[in-house]
Amino acid sequence: MFRIDLRGNFLVVSFLVLLAAGCATVPHDLPKTSSVYIADTGETHFGSLADSWAELHGGKSGFYPLSQGMDALGARLRIAERAEKTIDLQYFLMKSDTAGLVVALSLLEAADRGVRVRFLLDDIFTSAPDRTLLLLNQHPNIEVRLFNPISRSGLHALNFAGNFSQANRRMHNKSFTVDNSISIVGGRNIADEYFQLKDSSVFADFDVVTFGPVATEISVSFDEFWNDEMAIPVEQVSSSEKAGVLADERARIAEEARRTYQEVYGKALSSELMQELISGARDFVAADATVLYDDPEKLRNAVADEHQRLAAELDARIQHAENEVMFISPYYVPGKSGVEYARALVDKGVRTVVLTNSLASNNHVPVHSGYARYRKRVIEAGVELYEARADAGRILQAGEGPGLLTLHTKLILIDRRYLFVGSLNLDPRSIDINAEMGLLIDSEELTGAIAKGIEELLPDIAYRLRLDDKDKVRWHAVIDGETVIETSEPQAGTWLRFKAWFMKIAPESQL
Repeated sequence: MFRIDLRGNFLVVSFLVLLAAGCATVPHDLPKTSSVYIADTGETHFGSLADSWAELHGGKSGFYPLSQGMDALGARLRIAERAEKTIDLQYFLMKSDTAGLVVALSLLEAADRGVRVRFLLDDIFTSAPDRTLLLLNQHPNIEVRLFNPISRSGLHALNFAGNFSQANRRMHNKSFTVDNSISIVGGRNIADEYFQLKDSSVFADFDVVTFGPVATEISVSFDEFWNDEMAIPVEQVSSSEKAGVLADERARIAEEARRTYQEVYGKALSSELMQELISGARDFVAADATVLYDDPEKLRNAVADEHQRLAAELDARIQHAENEVMFISPYYVPGKSGVEYARALVDKGVRTVVLTNSLASNNHVPVHSGYARYRKRVIEAGVELYEARADAGRILQAGEGPGLLTLHTKLILIDRRYLFVGSLNLDPRSIDINAEMGLLIDSEELTGAIAKGIEELLPDIAYRLRLDDKDKVRWHAVIDGETVIETSEPQAGTWLRFKAWFMKIAPESQL
């Protein structure tokens, strides 16, 4: 006799009801005010500095690398402190930790001086609570917008899953621009790990601080995202907080931030680099540069080559390489096309170097699983492939701080002349799915110095991957003066290796 399993059907129906109920979205046609960067900043401190620099250096912009986290935080706090008209910042994530608190306080204090602050923040991995963002937004001189936000109605996970095709497309851009004259661009988000404020590990990351004509190009790219239909004012996303709660939140932020602000701010500004930059003892490098960035339209269209504007413009420069290309990327998932791309570079005589994370140093195991299946083919293509050693943290910190290292630096160096620094990872998510931005800098001085530094560091912080006489991948390093050859994922325990094996099920297109 035919029977219906009511229990099984009930579970299926219940799930579908929950999914439908939870699949709330944030409309993109809500009213908001358009705004653009303020061009008239020539009388400001940084505007005057930038104009004088450009006049002295033939219209070029100035650049200085920020490889140390505290220097990078100090630079942000310092330029916010000297802002006179505008601060525009655009980030993939912000956390409610020490870095988040001191940056929030610096924005509030700038706004109290009359500075206009526009803060554009991607929503998906931001853990700073809505009440903090609403607090900032409540200030008459601060406006906060969330890019492509997930609805706060119902269950967050169901809202994401039920609207996956849209929610999966993210703004990964990172910039911090003051008075349309000076900016910081690179790989860092606003969280402790990016600024050497965590005791557990070292995030090796990289920014450049730049001032001069290129800052206006950064402002233009910011405006394009700020005024896009997917940039939603935070009060239209989360408006349930009451005024009393927001007042309490401001008091909480002020109390917590001020306890650490002076210590962190003082430490950041007391670094040798910051002191020398402030005093003028270190010179910026004069160079021409172009801002490369994806159009927000990329996030509203199916994955296709014609929407990969940044990747296409960067590729045009890489294809003209004659001698060497160095790719530094924490997440490297080349796919078959990426392997052939590298092979083509090698075949025309271009030395091709890739530095990425090892399994033990990687903070995203599924990405490593996607990468690992291509390692052998990358080596066979003739690439010099390196993986960061998880125990090399102190080497980058002059013997101080935590030993655990995670690589988060995103750089491409071409012929020791062109330097790309920005938010782009070498994986399908960055190239196909997300919006990215960065600077392509034309400077033999800057690029040559960075390439030289990387080459000198590689033997100390990374394994060189080679194939043995049986065609197996082996990890080579010199550790404490001794040659070491590992036959499996180095410094990774059994559980971590199992997770990496299991996560091979993750779809490569999402990595």
